[in-house]
Amino acid sequence: MRNDAFVYTPRGTIQGQDYVKQYAPLVRRLAHQMVARLPANVELDDMVQAGMMGLMDAVGRYEESQGTQFEHYAASRIRGAMLDELRANDWLPRSARKSQRDIENAIHRLEGKLKRAPTESEIARELSISITDYQEMLNEARGAQLVYFDDLGGGGGDDEDYLERHVADTSEGGGDPGAFLRDKRFRGALVAAIGELPERERLLMGMYYEQDMNLREIGAVMGVTESRVCQLHSQAVARLRSKLKHW
Repeated sequence: MRNDAFVYTPRGTIQGQDYVKQYAPLVRRLAHQMVARLPANVELDDMVQAGMMGLMDAVGRYEESQGTQFEHYAASRIRGAMLDELRANDWLPRSARKSQRDIENAIHRLEGKLKRAPTESEIARELSISITDYQEMLNEARGAQLVYFDDLGGGGGDDEDYLERHVADTSEGGGDPGAFLRDKRFRGALVAAIGELPERERLLMGMYYEQDMNLREIGAVMGVTESRVCQLHSQAVARLRSKLKHW
């Protein structure tokens, strides 16, 4: 049973305020992870503040009977609150959006011509710029692809779906805006697209998303700088977005 003042756990009843204090480190950890993926104009403190609001919301909404561990449920609400804050403040510069689109379009054209994943130099040539300038574009595009699959599924029960809160229904007959993301065919297409990434980028994505390693740790494993990891991550995501355009 939901209670706005208490959260029920297997160990007993914890006051909501104590629960917020207990999970404050989770908010800071998720804020650091998110800021690491975003342009420099995004402030860590803003993400922490938004995340704390998400945590308090999770405390008020959580129902143990829904079968989800509180930490997992709270993490989803915290990230959702941070994304809300980013959207509300139009955090991504217009130039970053343009860089992301230009890179994706160049990759899409080259994949059609070459029937394989284009190299970095080939993408730069397609854009009629130098490798150095292309890498700067990758840096600028950092964060343009921020999305978490976990945030698309809500927390169960009567909690609203993340896409239902943020994406307008543009289909002719209405319907569920998140249906295509929950569709097994999309998941299969995403898995296939990841499998087609160049080996180095595939390794990077695995370390980043599956092993939850930070950019510095990944750089140490790959023998490159943290900045270079950011560039490769942006390029990998641009490849995935290019392959999934029809979705």
